[in-house]
Amino acid sequence: MRFRSASAVTGITAIALMATACGGGASDSEDSGTAAEGTLVVWSDPERADAIKAASEAFSEANGVEVEVQELAFGDIQGDLLNAHQAGNAPDVFIGAHDWTGNLVRNGAIQPIELPQDRADGLSETSIEALTYDSQLFGVPYSQENLFLMRNADLAPEAPETFEELVETGQELKDDGEVSEVLSMAVGQEGDPYRMNTLFTSAGGYLFGQDDEGNWNPEDLGVGSDESIEAMEKVAEYGEEGEGVLRRSIDTQNDAALFFDGEAPFFVAGPWNIGDANESGVNYEISPIPGFEGMDPASPYIGYQAFFVTKDSANSALAQEFVANYATDTDFILSLYEADPRMPVQTEALESVSADDPTIAAISEAGADGMPMPSIPEMGETWEPLGKAEAAIIGGADVRETMESAHDTIAEKIGG
Repeated sequence: MRFRSASAVTGITAIALMATACGGGASDSEDSGTAAEGTLVVWSDPERADAIKAASEAFSEANGVEVEVQELAFGDIQGDLLNAHQAGNAPDVFIGAHDWTGNLVRNGAIQPIELPQDRADGLSETSIEALTYDSQLFGVPYSQENLFLMRNADLAPEAPETFEELVETGQELKDDGEVSEVLSMAVGQEGDPYRMNTLFTSAGGYLFGQDDEGNWNPEDLGVGSDESIEAMEKVAEYGEEGEGVLRRSIDTQNDAALFFDGEAPFFVAGPWNIGDANESGVNYEISPIPGFEGMDPASPYIGYQAFFVTKDSANSALAQEFVANYATDTDFILSLYEADPRMPVQTEALESVSADDPTIAAISEAGADGMPMPSIPEMGETWEPLGKAEAAIIGGADVRETMESAHDTIAEKIGG
């Protein structure tokens, strides 16, 4: 079974209902003995560290415990956390990506979160689903990100409804000498499955199947399936030996520059590009990435940022209290947004930032057909083989042979 649009998933409501507030402020600090006399250690990337430090002041006063926020590069947190867990000196709480969940659970590094019902109700259902593994909630989501189409409104006033329409508009501009590229979409020499998933899924391809409860099934590896091969044959029509719209010479080092310099009318972008877009002076607009005509909508991966509690935290009750009741507070989430403007998953905070910034509402709309990135441990084994296969196909390699080879490589890695 392939991905189905996120809605209420069996078991999610039950998870929230079984959860009650943990810790409970000063009274629990007194009951926990030495825990309240120690230090609650939180790992964060530098962008959000100051916001967490400010928000933790109220928590410190209420629970009589010091909160120490330690800064690490976001890309280092998962690996360092696993090493620290094995060494017995892991933090109590850390920020991470939802797709780390399966690997962290497999390594026994995190514990389930007890989220009060009223707090769960304030978060989007898809974000709760994404942080749920084996029917247990393992992280408290606070923001999400997804890809979208950024277009130069001076060159392309109307948002394309299909990929074919996008190509037609871009090709006319290229033929007229107004741009040098139809579309700026990073492919690179090693491929980019994160971005390519939008077109891959529109054409009917899939990476992993899902069971009836919405759980990702690593035994249903779709890379070498007829559906996925046909999908990449469709994508190949726009590769270097086809329309020339998708090119390995465009990667994450030059994709933004092509758009900001006016060399491409369309850009497959993410929230991290907004700041530079505003400084560029380009009259841009945001819309969903269009799928192929007559096929499924393009489905960008949705990534969630979340707070996790380590398995053997010395201050487990306080750590649970921090992530369940403080990290879900609207003011705290808004302070995180100001420090690092990613779209909040809490309804009240999202409404607040959307009212002030229509860009956020547009990004949210662009992710309406998205799918949470699979969080199973096997996901990590797919990126390199699938990326290389997609890049080779963009360059003109035989589709079936290349995809079946990627399937065999991934299957061997995951033991499927």
